[in-house]
Amino acid sequence: MNKTNHPSAFIPYPSYKDSGVAWLGDVPKYWEMRKFRTILTPIAERNRPDLPLLSVVREKGVIERNIKDDSENYNYIPDDLSNYKIVKSGQFAMNKMKAWQGSYGISKFHGIVSPAYFVFDLKCIEPGFFHKAVRSRAYVPFFTQASDGVRVGQWDLSQTRMKEIPFGVPSIPEQTQIARFLDYKTAQIARFIKAKKRMIELLKEQKQVIINDAVTGKIVIKDEGGRLKVEKRPDSSFIPHPSSFLQTVPGGWEVRRLKDIFSNMNTKRVPLSGVQRGMMKTHEYNYYGASGIIDKVDDYIFDDDLLLIAEDGANLVLRNLPLAIIARGKFWVNNHAHILKPKIGSIEFYAHLLESVNYLPWISGAAQPKLTQDRLMAIRVSVPSEKEQLFILKWIKNNTQSLDLAISRTEREIALMQEYRTRLISDVVTGKIDVRDIEIPDIAGIDDTIDESIDEPEGEEELETAEAEE
Repeated sequence: MNKTNHPSAFIPYPSYKDSGVAWLGDVPKYWEMRKFRTILTPIAERNRPDLPLLSVVREKGVIERNIKDDSENYNYIPDDLSNYKIVKSGQFAMNKMKAWQGSYGISKFHGIVSPAYFVFDLKCIEPGFFHKAVRSRAYVPFFTQASDGVRVGQWDLSQTRMKEIPFGVPSIPEQTQIARFLDYKTAQIARFIKAKKRMIELLKEQKQVIINDAVTGKIVIKDEGGRLKVEKRPDSSFIPHPSSFLQTVPGGWEVRRLKDIFSNMNTKRVPLSGVQRGMMKTHEYNYYGASGIIDKVDDYIFDDDLLLIAEDGANLVLRNLPLAIIARGKFWVNNHAHILKPKIGSIEFYAHLLESVNYLPWISGAAQPKLTQDRLMAIRVSVPSEKEQLFILKWIKNNTQSLDLAISRTEREIALMQEYRTRLISDVVTGKIDVRDIEIPDIAGIDDTIDESIDEPEGEEELETAEAEE
């Protein structure tokens, strides 16, 4: 066959056979169906506490632990690491309590992991192929089936049942070709997604400029016969006010502390662990953290329209400002978000205004940045009349609708491409697509952009738990 890299050349294999496994369906006729016990050899080398610490997470597989960053959400590290297991580059490591989520992978590093983990050598399997196949949507369900236990979210993997997981095995040259093909295709997709995410960033920056100009009084908005008239506010109309975050404020606007505008309701917030949330049944109400909705729960502690401001964590460091999130109706809030109820004015206006504030002078701590309640409520902002707030909101809506539509459309493109990537990997590693004769260009220099997330989770990474188990 002539080699080609044209997408239309994606074709099935000439002939298939029944794999004997419902989830896998038919596989190429000459592929061998093997059990994990014929592929994996358990390894338990120890006594190398000098090696770097590694972790195994759902999003990326085996990663190096950053023990110098206190903000990383890792478990306690014991003084004596001699019992930690050695993992060599090319070996398969697994968090057995999270295997049902896909917390496993081939290591690119030489280091040590928790003694509770499984470590294996591969037999007659190309590591790149095995890594992509076993982390694909086709194989993760097998690990769920082989796991059990009473603790929700931490189901213990039975090594005995895991050994019986079936695995479709092509020849070594074909494994290598499949791994190279998927490296190339996922790198292409990663570049596409990266470009789209950059586009979203630019659109959001453009939107924020529009909002900032309005809520900080750089423009004057008037309603003339039902039509909004906008003009630049003259510099001469700004009044010096060193205690305001703007240093100057628009004439006619009032400078107020946040504690004069909001009631703080932090005393009512209650954190729930992932295990507690997992034990719930109906999942009817939103569970908020500092970055927005992070889960669903069975009960609520607020029934109101409230404003949530990040108290600590990555939002303070990465964005240099907290998110200002409007939570409506019945919901639960954990202990990482300040909860504000406006005493006066529009909650929508204040959400825009508080995302325009420079919080850096008010944030304490380096390794664990925190915006305390006292500091937050002491911040002074300049506020227009309630009537002008409504004009500002109307103008913002009119001038950001097209940007919101473009952002939504681009996010949809990213989601579709992520789903395409997930499906492509699964189809290739299970033999639904024949890539043996596809010409693969050199991927040097672009494969470092690959994101190996199994299910494209958003937000914080799901890090390992129960590391102390022997």
